[in-house]
Amino acid sequence: MTGLKETLDEKRKLVDKKATQYRTTRDEWNNRTKEFTVQRNELNAEVRELIQNVKQQREIREQMNELVREKKNARKEASNLVKEAKGELDTQKGGNDDTSRGRKKGERKVTVHSLRREFDKLDREMERGKHLGQNEKKVMKRMKEIRSQIKAMEANEDSNLDLKDARGKLREAMVAQEEAHKEVQEAAQKAQDAHDLMLSWNKEVDRQRELAEGSHRELRKSKKEADKAHRFYIVSLRCLHSIQDIIRSMRGTESGDSQRGARVEVQDLMSKLMSGDTLSTEELMELQRFD
Repeated sequence: MTGLKETLDEKRKLVDKKATQYRTTRDEWNNRTKEFTVQRNELNAEVRELIQNVKQQREIREQMNELVREKKNARKEASNLVKEAKGELDTQKGGNDDTSRGRKKGERKVTVHSLRREFDKLDREMERGKHLGQNEKKVMKRMKEIRSQIKAMEANEDSNLDLKDARGKLREAMVAQEEAHKEVQEAAQKAQDAHDLMLSWNKEVDRQRELAEGSHRELRKSKKEADKAHRFYIVSLRCLHSIQDIIRSMRGTESGDSQRGARVEVQDLMSKLMSGDTLSTEELMELQRFD
């Protein structure tokens, strides 16, 4: 009998140690579960905020794209005005250009710009010594004629108010066209910037979401391990109290009010435990302390 009691007492100590280990393991896993829950929730909150940033940049991009379309229409109108102004200027020049009279069909129109271009060409050729002898005199004469022709044409243009007005309109139209073009470029750049930022936020959403899912997986794992350790802890308690019941029966020392009270309390807790009820941590630790 003594040997049996010693064996049971050793088993009781072993089971008690196991119960303590399982309780410690369970608490550690529960703490990890809490940490992963906080981590997952924080990451999900960041994901929600990032999604809002993506939506905001998408809205900005769409607004800028709409503005680009508007500015392109304005630029098109400005370009049409430039064409009209150029046409009016050409008309004024043609109607007041003496050199255009008698010009054969297919011949290029003589303008101040074309004359200057011819003069510069001849001047470069003279510097290179291309025209010598009698040919040099012809070129010099031609250059003199060009200067006179340019002077006459400029004087004629300066005295023509309609021509001046046409030139003014052309300058204004070209300025408006350039401004419209700049506005198109600015709006397009803003739309592109918003698009690039939206893509960047999208990548960050994917990254944060992956981290949140990883935390959730770890949370489920730690909860599963905590539940497993808790089940082992409960089984250990049941085994522990079964051994204690046997030892007490063998000792025959269950007497006195305090022992009966403790015994009743243990029985009550064990009954709840065996029936599947959930015991608080304090009640479980109380069970383990009863010896």
